[in-house]
This record gives sequence, C-alpha cells and structure tokens, in this order.
Amino acid sequence: MIKTITGKLKNIFSFGLNKILRDDDGVGVVEVILILLVLVGLVIIFKDQVVALAKTIFQNINSQVNSI
Repeated sequence: MIKTITGKLKNIFSFGLNKILRDDDGVGVVEVILILLVLVGLVIIFKDQVVALAKTIFQNINSQVNSI
C-alpha cells in the first residue's frame, strides 16, 4: 500500500517538475536543482519519522475500518 502511495507521489512530483522545467518565467535549472537537493535531504533526514507516521495513520485507518 505504501508503494502505491509513493508511486502516486512520484507521478505527481514528476508532473510538477515537468511543468516547472517547461515554464519560461525565469526559473533557472540551478534553482530547480537546489530545490530538489533540499527536498532529497529532507527526505533522507526525516525518513524514519515519515515512515512511522504513515504506519500509525494506516493502522488507525485499518482499526477504524474493522470496527465498522
């Protein structure tokens, strides 16, 4: 289930990235690369917390669905 969510997030992110790269309003390649580096750094730093949060959320969802 987490793999499908991450796949959807990758699709959304790649669509947004393509839109940014095609836009000619002065956004340079260097700025896009810097933003990507910051995002990747944040993902690496907070990976464990994000995974734990996602697991907790899905466990709560599953327990509430089972109680219905």
